[in-house]
Amino acid sequence: MKNLISCELNMDTGCVELRYADGSMIAIDCTAVEREVADDMHQRSELDYLIYNDPLSYAELVLNGDPERYLKAVTKYDPLD
Repeated sequence: MKNLISCELNMDTGCVELRYADGSMIAIDCTAVEREVADDMHQRSELDYLIYNDPLSYAELVLNGDPERYLKAVTKYDPLD
């Protein structure tokens, strides 16, 4: 991500926005990503954690990574026994 100026969550649009030095911008629609890759509330909460706490890692995961594989690796299911 060359010449990245900022990466932040826009609460009004629900998008993680990346702004570059040349004036270009990428907006990632977080709701659309969740609909496509998260199968349950546990996976959605993992994505939400990244969105709010580390939006740059979230953007890199969505743009360059494999979100499904990431979610399978980090999601923990605790039964309510």
